Amino acid sequence: MNHNLYLQFSGNFERRPEKVLIDTPSGEQYRYRDVLAISRRMAHVLRQSRVQPGDRVVVQVDKSPQAIMLYLACLQVGAVYLPLNTAYTEAEVEYFLTDAEPRLYVCRPTDEDVASRLARRCGVAGVETLGADGDGSLMTRVAEAEEDARIAELAADDLASILYTSGTTGRSKGAMLTHANLAANSQALMQTWRFTADDHLLHALPIFHTHGLFVACNIILTVGASMTFLPKLDPEQLIDLMPKATVLMGVPTFYTRLLASPRLDKRVTANMRLFVSGSAPLLAETHREFRERTGHAILERYGMTETNMNTSNPYEDDQRRPGTVGFALPGSEVRITDRESGKVLPAGETGLVEVRGPNVFKGYWRMPEKTAAEFSEDGYFITGDLGLIDGDGYLHIVGRDKDLVISGGYNVYPKEVEQWIDDLPQVAESAVIGVNHPDLGEGVTAAVVLKPGEQLDEAQVLAALKDKVARYKQPKRVFFVDSLPRNVMGKVQKNVLRSRYADIYQSAESVEK
Repeated sequence: MNHNLYLQFSGNFERRPEKVLIDTPSGEQYRYRDVLAISRRMAHVLRQSRVQPGDRVVVQVDKSPQAIMLYLACLQVGAVYLPLNTAYTEAEVEYFLTDAEPRLYVCRPTDEDVASRLARRCGVAGVETLGADGDGSLMTRVAEAEEDARIAELAADDLASILYTSGTTGRSKGAMLTHANLAANSQALMQTWRFTADDHLLHALPIFHTHGLFVACNIILTVGASMTFLPKLDPEQLIDLMPKATVLMGVPTFYTRLLASPRLDKRVTANMRLFVSGSAPLLAETHREFRERTGHAILERYGMTETNMNTSNPYEDDQRRPGTVGFALPGSEVRITDRESGKVLPAGETGLVEVRGPNVFKGYWRMPEKTAAEFSEDGYFITGDLGLIDGDGYLHIVGRDKDLVISGGYNVYPKEVEQWIDDLPQVAESAVIGVNHPDLGEGVTAAVVLKPGEQLDEAQVLAALKDKVARYKQPKRVFFVDSLPRNVMGKVQKNVLRSRYADIYQSAESVEK
C-alpha cells in the first residue's frame, strides 16, 4: 500500500478541477487543475535534477502559490521538504545545509549569489530560484517541462518533511515528520474543526512552519476547500476579505491587531464560522474583547514543531475556555507527569506535558541520543512544556520548562541569542528572557553583564546582532546589569529577571522599539 501523503489530496484534483484552490488579493487564481498541472511539471524538473525519494529539498522562498506547488511536487517524487524562514542569516542557513545535506536548495532570486556560494561550500548539488511573483529559474524550467504524473511509492514511516527547531543548547534540531504523521494530524483537525469543501480560509501565516503549512494548507488540500493567500498580516485587508471567507487561522498578534481596527464588528464577521489561535498564549482580555466585538469565541489549540497539533478546544462555541487549549485530538493522548520521577499526576497538579499519538514525529535528524532522551519508556514525547489538566479535562499550559520565548508566534530559544551576545569581546555573560508584550505576546529581552572596565550600549549590541540572527530573534530591549541573579546552585534565575522587567513594554515608546 502506498502511504504517500499526496494521495490524501490527489482525489480533489480530479473531483473539482475547475474550482479555485488558491487566490490572492491581487486577483491571481489557481484552480485545482492548474495546481495539478504545475506541480506535475515541477515534479518532472525535480527528477531531472536527480532528486530521489528520501533526498532533502531545502526551500527558502517568499510565500506564493508556487511554493505550495513545489511542496506538492516534493511529495509526488518522495523528496523530503525542508522549508526555512527567509529571515535566517547566511550563518544560520550554512548550518542547515551542512546538517541536512540536501540535493537541491531553492531560494529567492535576490539570494541566488549567496545561495550559490553556500551550496558550493556545503556540497549541495543544485540551486534553483523561485520568486514571490512566480518568477525565477525554477519556473523557467517548469514552463518547458512535461507533466509527470508518477507518485512515489512510500511507506507510512518515510519522511515527508524536516522542520528545524532550536534547543536550549543553541544547536538547531531537525524534527523528522513522516507521511503518516502529517496525514493523521490533518484528518484529526478536519474532523475536530468540521472542515468541508465549502470552507474558504484566509491564509495570512508564513508557510515555513507547522501552523501555516501542515495545519492550514494540508487541511484545505484534504477536504478540497479553497484559500486566499496573503503575503503578510494586514488587518484591514483581512477585514475586507472576511465577508467571503469562513475560517481564519492566526497567532495572538493577529487578533490584537484586528481588535485595533474600529471596523471589526459582528457585521463583517457574519460569514465566518471559525477563528483559530495558536503558537502562543492568548490573553483572556483579548478573548473576551474579540467575543464582545464579533460574537465569536476564538478557538485555542496546542501544538509544536515535533508533534503538529496535540489538543484543541471544542468546536462548540460555548465550550471553549479562555486560558486553556482543550482536549487531546482524536487518536492522540496527553498526560501530565512529575518532572523528577516521571510519575503521572492527577488532575489539577502541574508537571510536564507529554503527548503520544500518530501525530508525533519520528525523531531528530541524525540525533539518536537526543531523540531517545525526549521520549518516555512507554512512547510519550516529553514536550518540555509545563501544564495541568483540570477537573473537566481541559489542558492548561502554564509555563515552559526550557525558557522558550514565543514572540509574534515565532519560537526564540534564549541560548542561541545569548551565545551571540556572549561572543562580543566586552561581554562577560548575558541572559535572554521573554517579557509580556502587548503586540508580540512576548518581547525578546536581554540582560547583559560587561567585563570590568568595558563599555557597550544597547544600540551597539543590537547592531552586532543584526546580521547574526533573524530579526524576530533580536532583542527588543537590552539592559546592562552588574550581575545576573542566581540561586544557590548557581543557575540564573530568569524568573527574577522577568519580574524585574515585567512592565518595560507597556509604554508606546517601548512597543514601537
